[in-house]
Amino acid sequence: MTRSEKLLERAAKVIPGGVNSPVRAFSAVGGNPPFAARGEGPWLVDEDCHRYVDLVGSWGALIHGHAHDRVVAAATRALVNGSSFGAPTEVEVLLAEEICARLPSVEQVRLCSSGTEATMHALRLARGATGRDLVVKMEGCYHGAHDAVLVSAGSGVATFARPGSPGIPEAVSSCTLVVPFNDPDEVGRVFAEHGDQIAAVILEPVPGNMGCIEPGEGYLEFLRSLTEKHGTVLIFDEVMSGFRVGPEGAQGRYGVRPDLTTLGKVVGGGFPLAAFGGRADLMARLAPAGPVYQAGTLSGNPVAVAAGLAALRALDQAAWDRLEAIGTQFDEKVGASAAYHGVSYVRVGGMFTLFFREALPRNFAEVKECDLEAFASFHNAALSAGVYLPPSQFEAVFLNLALDELALDQAIGGIAAALVATAI
Repeated sequence: MTRSEKLLERAAKVIPGGVNSPVRAFSAVGGNPPFAARGEGPWLVDEDCHRYVDLVGSWGALIHGHAHDRVVAAATRALVNGSSFGAPTEVEVLLAEEICARLPSVEQVRLCSSGTEATMHALRLARGATGRDLVVKMEGCYHGAHDAVLVSAGSGVATFARPGSPGIPEAVSSCTLVVPFNDPDEVGRVFAEHGDQIAAVILEPVPGNMGCIEPGEGYLEFLRSLTEKHGTVLIFDEVMSGFRVGPEGAQGRYGVRPDLTTLGKVVGGGFPLAAFGGRADLMARLAPAGPVYQAGTLSGNPVAVAAGLAALRALDQAAWDRLEAIGTQFDEKVGASAAYHGVSYVRVGGMFTLFFREALPRNFAEVKECDLEAFASFHNAALSAGVYLPPSQFEAVFLNLALDELALDQAIGGIAAALVATAI
């Protein structure tokens, strides 16, 4: 028995399922997850001393790779001065200024500790600002593990949601309407019936939680126009895509400004940190300036904020040029290999997905048509080839700036070999 297997056995006795987040389990692909021991640039080393090219990167947070020198130095300096204060600090102001400067749609921002918190607070703010209860979300887009958005589509194409987990009251899920992603007709029908009751539309503008899917031409623009017409708050959940698919996230890439934006992953530099922000008139409704309550003891934690600020400041034009060059290598080599084996491939900035179906999916219903058994075989073959990928067909793969020639060769070669081994 390997050390990782022994640790999983011990963990299962004291941690439900042996993991502290379900996405870390290998239930969708079989086998057991390697337990991470350390990270070095593009590499993940497990407790059994196996080295993998890490294309999970803490689920997109580590755009600079593991233990980036500027991020480590900033966090270390902050920690020496104190791990937490529960009081304002200068570095919070600096990070807020950095985010506002980089995202034109964000005039004010509030820091918190997780993407789940960011989306939860953004939805409460939207409801408080509009005096409405209903929320529209897109099937397959994930916005954290809170009750309002941990829901699934009902029996109709566009319908009130049903709870996506035991423990969520029907009364809560009944305030959420679920429509297919990339389907303007369905969301238009929902607004025709409920437009004056809808507080917010929330979506990942580039979904990563059903695999990486591009928005169709004109889709985001349609949502912007529709929500403006009905006085509804448009929320882009850029926890995953923010500062990863482009210098201004998906909103900059596609030229559509939301009313509110939620951020996480990259903005924390690998530490627990998230944010939500947007128009100043909306943000002014938050306590203590306004009546909508939001709080958190560790919000704006000085160590996390210092790490996040360092990570953002390291994302200059040279970094974006390098990330695109890395992505182009994957397009040319992994994309070609995927096409040969009847697998579809898509990349948006620093994230991509291999879908085990011939045609690229446009929504979650089409993603569910993928050959999940083939994906499981592919994932295990890639892991054996030293490439650490998300253990689910429904998750995006993340590139990082630390990928050097050796790591790129292993990643691209390992994926190609895994496709051959899978024999699609």
